[in-house]
Amino acid sequence: MPEIKVSGVVPESITDGPGIRFALFVQGCAHNCPGCHNPGTHDYNGGEWKNTDEYLAAIKADPMISGVTLSGGEPFDQAEGLLPFAREVKALGLELAAYSGYLYEELLADEGKKALLEACDVLIDGPFIREQRNLDIRFKGSENQRIIDVPESFRKGKVVLKEDGRWTPSEIEIKIP
Repeated sequence: MPEIKVSGVVPESITDGPGIRFALFVQGCAHNCPGCHNPGTHDYNGGEWKNTDEYLAAIKADPMISGVTLSGGEPFDQAEGLLPFAREVKALGLELAAYSGYLYEELLADEGKKALLEACDVLIDGPFIREQRNLDIRFKGSENQRIIDVPESFRKGKVVLKEDGRWTPSEIEIKIP
């Protein structure tokens, strides 16, 4: 597996998507959204270079994991390094979600970023906008962001939002050991 620049992980997150998820926070983000809750992930010189094999081993060892979330930083700025990891996550039958400051349409325009997008089940897109911050919406930081059903969007050739704009735990099969 290629190495990626990592800020950190949360092995059993309940805040980075529905269910119990392995959340991988990459290092480096040029968006620098004012008010971002992960400003420590912005500096491209921070974090550590990591091989994702250890993360895959941890995911495989935890029967409670129902999905993996890529966050950061900006995951799509490391699309080439993350793509093999994403494909392995999908091969395990897990749901893959990604947060991005890019819009879905911008990701489509870049072949490298598009390849990682194609591996995702869910994309939460758009920059965080402090003036649109809303603590009453789940899994999004600001109201401008969209929770996108990626496979359905590719099938239909247009952005398809998750039902009622929400991403709920009932949409994911939870693995029970």
